[in-house]
Amino acid sequence: MVSGSTIRYYLCMRSMMIDLDEASTEDLVGVAAAVAAELAHRTPPESSAVCLELTRTLAGAIDQQESCLAGLVGVFDAAGEVRRWGAPSTRAWLRSELGLRDQRANERLTVARQRHRLPRVAKLWAAGELSHGYASTIAGAVTRLDDDDCVIAEDLLLGMVDQGFSAGKVAAFGRRIGEVIAERDGTERPDGDVRRGYARSWLTSTRSLDGGRYLKGWLNAEDSAVFDGALASLAKPAGVDDRRDLSERTAAALTGVLAGGHTATKVTVICDLDTLTGADAPARLTDGTPIPAEQARRIALNAGVSPLLLAGGNVPLYLGHRVRFANAGQRRVLETLYPTCAVRGCEVPGSLCEVDHVKGWALGRGPTDIDQLALCCGWHNRFKHTNAEQVQIEKGPAGNYTYRILPPDGVTRHLVQPEGP
Repeated sequence: MVSGSTIRYYLCMRSMMIDLDEASTEDLVGVAAAVAAELAHRTPPESSAVCLELTRTLAGAIDQQESCLAGLVGVFDAAGEVRRWGAPSTRAWLRSELGLRDQRANERLTVARQRHRLPRVAKLWAAGELSHGYASTIAGAVTRLDDDDCVIAEDLLLGMVDQGFSAGKVAAFGRRIGEVIAERDGTERPDGDVRRGYARSWLTSTRSLDGGRYLKGWLNAEDSAVFDGALASLAKPAGVDDRRDLSERTAAALTGVLAGGHTATKVTVICDLDTLTGADAPARLTDGTPIPAEQARRIALNAGVSPLLLAGGNVPLYLGHRVRFANAGQRRVLETLYPTCAVRGCEVPGSLCEVDHVKGWALGRGPTDIDQLALCCGWHNRFKHTNAEQVQIEKGPAGNYTYRILPPDGVTRHLVQPEGP
């Protein structure tokens, strides 16, 4: 740091020198990326005390970078820029381009959209006097408040931060502010954070990492009676040798009701013929979840088995130009090839996607043949039709296609690499 009428900061790294007073935002982001790349390869000091202090300093710097990031995201979110890059929404772009999970993407998008409504939070955050955790918590608390109530809530929540309350306590108080305002105005907040009371039933469903599912909820008296009527008799022990507890029997009863006697639910299991006849090769579901060979054989014994043929047989998969739309047999094959949309990074399940002619049927080049079809979500299907020059198509060894979205015309990706020694 150099003292004088104009304070200037200098950063030297190998042959790089930059004057922060004169540098553009692009220059500073490039330097920050270069410094981060260098730090990532450094070995931590041996002193634990030094590591603790460096952690505190680096965490504060990351918080300030998150403040800058929120500003950048806010600009291109408001302009809808991500649509030119083939993403249906900013949230989808954050998930696919930055590799964020849903919760993290939602958090970054929320602070980006609320930052301009929280001037005190933004100022303290940028100055390093407020952590990213507190800033994102306050931003989430004011999302559904109008501008007048937002000012009041900002003051109250920052007051709690000054008093040393944890981010969890601040978040809980923020939810309570929303409830009080809803009661004052005689309205209900439509989000799931508000206390529901005991009038409405609710159920949350979360997918586990191994393909299972966690269920949590509450049923009011009327819905509880329906639940008991449908499951109580089915959840009774099957006999004296039934060693399942009540929760296990209830889960089995619920699954049986949802299956509807094998008529209401379709489950596609993909496996080799050898697996069905005793081999150990695992099977998989259409979303890629692995299924042990023994479980696949048990499913086959309790369900109807119909093969999916890639050609010939009773299912016509090559329809040429005579037919515009794919048939049910073709779609079943495609759902085994595409767990999600063919666009790289898009997470829309294949079962919810549209059948896309890879070469475009309207152009007369794409027949309705199984090896010329892919599954594509509705948004990307339209994007591919109107921005064909931005879609790069690759065919994998299994016969499935991958669509890669290229940058818009005239735009290049800027990758900043640290200079060599």
